[in-house]
Amino acid sequence: MTNAPSLILASASPRRLALLQQIGLEPDHLLPADIDEAPKKHETPRSLASRLARAKAETVRQAADASEDMRDSVVLAADTVVAVGRRILPKAELSDQALMCLSLLSGRGHRVFTGVAVAEANGKLRSKLVETRVRFKRLSRADIDSYLASGEWRGKAGGYAIQGLAGSFVVKLVGSYPAVVGLPLVETANLLSAAGYPVHGGWTTAAA
Repeated sequence: MTNAPSLILASASPRRLALLQQIGLEPDHLLPADIDEAPKKHETPRSLASRLARAKAETVRQAADASEDMRDSVVLAADTVVAVGRRILPKAELSDQALMCLSLLSGRGHRVFTGVAVAEANGKLRSKLVETRVRFKRLSRADIDSYLASGEWRGKAGGYAIQGLAGSFVVKLVGSYPAVVGLPLVETANLLSAAGYPVHGGWTTAAA
């Protein structure tokens, strides 16, 4: 990976970091983007996920450009939005929010939109939006109360973490499982490769 650009992950999410590590990528820097994530009036879930991913990448790109150490880096950012129809569900911080989300998701399908964006040192910004359909079983009050008690929902889009306990709620998934967790791996690898980042650079020693 000589002369390869460094990689900045514009996220504090341990799930996104773990997904990158799964495909042999280790960011050189973790630099979360501090932006307003509130939807705009009449904004669709699809548009929101795409806009936030791009905004995060652009914000961290500006910070990297101002740093001599990170100027030649590639910035990777992502955002995940859970929606029922056009209704955007919150990233639950309060149990009441999580209760509302789980009650709404119970026994029905919903969509998860994950935007991913890569900002290069030359100012070029590439992005992709991935849509995944998920269906939950009908949740009993005991299911919901037990999940709320776990605390796993905190800070999660739609009030649940599919890679954790809530995986037991999922009846069907059509699309990208890692995108629901937080980072679509095929699309991420393709965007990084297009930006000149050596995605397969560490694979030769990965099994050692």
